[in-house]
Amino acid sequence: MARKSESKPAKGDKKSDGPKKPGRLKQMLEVFKYTQEVDRTTLPWMIGAVVIAIILGVLLSWLVLNSPWYGIFLGIAVGLLAAMLILARKAERAAFSRIKGQSGAPLAAMQSIRRGWDVAEEPVQVDPRSQKMLFRASGRAGIAVVAEDSSAVSMKLLEKERRNIRRVLQHENVPIHQIVVGDGEGEVPLHKLPSHMTRMKRVLTKDESAQVSRRLTALHRSIRQSVPKGVDPMKARPNRKAMRGR
Repeated sequence: MARKSESKPAKGDKKSDGPKKPGRLKQMLEVFKYTQEVDRTTLPWMIGAVVIAIILGVLLSWLVLNSPWYGIFLGIAVGLLAAMLILARKAERAAFSRIKGQSGAPLAAMQSIRRGWDVAEEPVQVDPRSQKMLFRASGRAGIAVVAEDSSAVSMKLLEKERRNIRRVLQHENVPIHQIVVGDGEGEVPLHKLPSHMTRMKRVLTKDESAQVSRRLTALHRSIRQSVPKGVDPMKARPNRKAMRGR
């Protein structure tokens, strides 16, 4: 019997594995454009960092080696690194400014924390009338309960959640941090919320933190059905690429 001829792909043909991901340089360019649209001071700060680094490098090289050339190359390298750090910081702030004021924005900020906190994926308290929400996270620093603003409704939700937590952790000396997102006195701006929580002092061991998390999970009951129609806290998410600075 004659064998069926099998068609082999040409050497030049490549298998299609889906859309090609943009390269690192293209990603950085997209992040820069995104950030520059929100914050026009991004480019001047980046240029200033490079110029200052070159000037300092030249002065240092002239004093130590009596030659400015090494300082120029050193200044360019250090300046580019400083410019990238500035871009990353401003990109993160720009990403949060895009979602500021939206329902669920604090949750998106909390979920950007890479380690140290176990963030509840759904709001733990919701007021159906005003659509105000409350979010919670637990970690070695204790329990953080985050309100979207300082309105009377949000304050009532904070107190209600504090009582619920204390009822579950009656004999536990676990700190409860009540955080209000906003720009007023005693409030934490949205873009500073991740760093504010990350800097909190750790007072619990890993085992104690895990035990608290389990108790809160038992306390928490899904309130997805209680969320007013048309409100989805999971939609308020910043541009994660911009937040990473790449």
